[in-house]
Amino acid sequence: MTSKPSLPTREFPIKVIDMHTGGEPLRIITSGYPAIPGDDILAKRRYARDELDHLRRFLMFEPRGHYDMYGAILVETSLPDADLAVLFIHNEGYSTMCGHAIIALGRYAVDHGLVAPVEPITPVNIECPCGLVRAEVSVIKGKSGAVRFKSVPSFMFAADVELALVDGRAFKTDIGYGGAFYAVLDAGQFGLAVGSSPVRDLIDIAQSVCSAVNASITLNHPDHDDLAFLYGAILTDGKDTSAKEPTRNICVFADNQVDRSPTGSGVSARLAIQHAKGLIPTGITRRFESVIGSDFDGRIFDTSHCGPYPAIIAEVSGKAHYSGEAGFWHDTDDEIGRGFTVR
Repeated sequence: MTSKPSLPTREFPIKVIDMHTGGEPLRIITSGYPAIPGDDILAKRRYARDELDHLRRFLMFEPRGHYDMYGAILVETSLPDADLAVLFIHNEGYSTMCGHAIIALGRYAVDHGLVAPVEPITPVNIECPCGLVRAEVSVIKGKSGAVRFKSVPSFMFAADVELALVDGRAFKTDIGYGGAFYAVLDAGQFGLAVGSSPVRDLIDIAQSVCSAVNASITLNHPDHDDLAFLYGAILTDGKDTSAKEPTRNICVFADNQVDRSPTGSGVSARLAIQHAKGLIPTGITRRFESVIGSDFDGRIFDTSHCGPYPAIIAEVSGKAHYSGEAGFWHDTDDEIGRGFTVR
């Protein structure tokens, strides 16, 4: 009979610091996690997924987390310019990029000595599964504050793809990459409005959209096959024609997980799509709001390429806050405490 994977004990707990960026949680594992081997970060991601997934469930799911919890595992760097490296975890698995986590980790790196603070701006280079992301942390009188980051090349993969839901309703969607792939589309096509329609209705549509895209579109990424998967759907308010006014969206990713922030990688993907369609020029700052009203600022810092795709370098700005710290362990006779969800 195969024994169950071991979990942390009271004597050797997993310790965490919790933060949030625009309402979206980030649980940073600070100690107690097993070493994660691998020659590069994608190999580490595969090892964590294949060998340590019981710990993801332990930390993300109830009774210690919840269905929409998000986490960060700090690992050894493999890129020479990186100050730290990170694997992202959520309710389904391991994402390749996470902007809200980058913003939180920028502050964390300054505050906990992973980099030496420099006023007024401290650079923090973070190795992610999608590549190196360069963050800049505001530091004033020794206190960290707002963070901006320049992401990996972001691009529009496909424009105005015409598909249909299982119930026959037709829709159009763009597909963009901002460190992860998203279907990006106007929620108004379904008679829904981000910010006023029930979130449950938006989740259901996003799930149906992802199913339709996955059934019809084969994604690819020039750098690595591990990056070529649809991470989620971003339903917008349709305000894409004017870069001067704020625009609101909801990102539904992984297993119908809802991002409380505007989604940093999603902002990068939206900027790439808007630039490819001639809707926003380089250097113009636009405000992106989340389903709860929190906001990031995004702009096109530069243009680039990603393999055959014309791409942009997006710069996204926001602020993260601390919410607590804890040590988690497992009582040996607590089967429920291994992690569960109720939806």
